Amino acid sequence: MTAEDSTARMNNDSSSMQTNKIPEGLSGVPNEAALLQLVERTGYTMIQENGQRKYGGPPPGWEGLHPPRGCEVFVGKIPRDVYEDELVPVFETAGRIYEMRLMMDFDGKNRGYAFVMYTQKYEAKRAVKELNNYEIRPGRLLGVCCSVDNCRLFIGGIPKTKKREEILEEISKVTEGVLDVIVYASAADKMKNRGFAFVEYESHRIQLWGHQIAVDWAEPEIDVDEDVMETVKILYVRNLMIETTEETIKKVFGQFNPGSIERVKKIRDYAFVHFTS
Repeated sequence: MTAEDSTARMNNDSSSMQTNKIPEGLSGVPNEAALLQLVERTGYTMIQENGQRKYGGPPPGWEGLHPPRGCEVFVGKIPRDVYEDELVPVFETAGRIYEMRLMMDFDGKNRGYAFVMYTQKYEAKRAVKELNNYEIRPGRLLGVCCSVDNCRLFIGGIPKTKKREEILEEISKVTEGVLDVIVYASAADKMKNRGFAFVEYESHRIQLWGHQIAVDWAEPEIDVDEDVMETVKILYVRNLMIETTEETIKKVFGQFNPGSIERVKKIRDYAFVHFTS
């Protein structure tokens, strides 16, 4: 083997090693070199699947649970030729990134928005406060706000005679990963449900007990700031018996802090309890 052959072989081996280091889905993409430098610097993984490119999730060395609700922010108004190599350094300033999901088009450009999940809620709040209207390019401002995550489905058309356990059992047969089923009793008959339930996870076109059911996303729960909650003086109480009186409600809630209830207004099976402070 000549010296020239040895040199050529070493170059080929080196080129092969570099190719093997390229994460799946990054080969040939715009800004490939900069993205490779990013993952080498941070140690995060990066893969592209289902129309999105995921950075992290979890981050290197992560051993804890998945971050709780309220840790994710939505990032909009992203220039279509801006990628993780520019976005990550910006959003790292607010806290430790658990994962970033950049929505991608078939042409290799981003779709103008992304989701960034932090490991702590306060980091997400800091990102909204400090990075909303951040100038990522001259004259191009990012829009950053809290992401409303929603994994609860509304299911209507349920036979009113079915119990929570029966609904949970039937739903679990056709849907994996059901965490809970929430059922409300009828105001007129507590032994029956109201014909609907809330259940976790994905939507399916299915029939339960021979009934065509209606499935849609439930309105997501609003994450109210603690400072706002401290000013609330009216308590909403639901699922009451029809015969329950306002006086009974006042007596029950008043025992926790005597003299704190101003008045009670009951309407059918729900009521509003007004506190003095």
